[in-house]
Amino acid sequence: MKNTEDLIRSSLWGQSLTEEQLAKALAGTTERSYAAGAFICMKGEPVDYWMGVIDGLGKMASHWTTGKTTSLTGISTGGWFGEGSLLKSEARRYDVMAIRETRVAFMNRSTFLWLMDNSIPFNRHLITQLNERLGQFIGMMENERMLDTDARIARGLAALFNPVLYPGTNRLLQISQEELGYLAGVSRQRANQALKVLEDAGLVRNEYGGIHIIDLDGLRRFGD
Repeated sequence: MKNTEDLIRSSLWGQSLTEEQLAKALAGTTERSYAAGAFICMKGEPVDYWMGVIDGLGKMASHWTTGKTTSLTGISTGGWFGEGSLLKSEARRYDVMAIRETRVAFMNRSTFLWLMDNSIPFNRHLITQLNERLGQFIGMMENERMLDTDARIARGLAALFNPVLYPGTNRLLQISQEELGYLAGVSRQRANQALKVLEDAGLVRNEYGGIHIIDLDGLRRFGD
């Protein structure tokens, strides 16, 4: 996607808006760019925006003062995030970092709330998204406790293709082994080992500039 308007118009909720609602959404949304390694938002900050990835890749994580870090999930092109904190009017409980150069759309709180008050399809989308996010994190908890590293990386790759949370993800996933390691919370070397296992299983193919997903269902089942 080229810009904020493309992101909103192509989103599942944006396609259901009236022209008035679409104009309101566009007027209340701005765009910011982040270099690789920059924080898009930080734990403890006030939550004043709903955010969507126009282009790039982010990592939702929690960084502790002790130096410990836990990776929660990746956020790829087309994905919107932060609605839970925005609805609860609480300080943000996680960090989001740009893994590569990333452009992000910021919809301000008043526009977000206006859409909730004036668009039933927008509300339905929020309910669906929250339900998908809940299922995603329950699945991640199960994977963390039950699966080895290879299987967790397989499931992590598959999770980036959730059609509700990340509708803009392409089968040629433009992600490096180092970036995959950041998402999975493992070293680049360990991510490389896992990719070789998945490639030998016929599920992915390493290509210049990314990873080609051959068997998405196989990734979702890997380790069962």
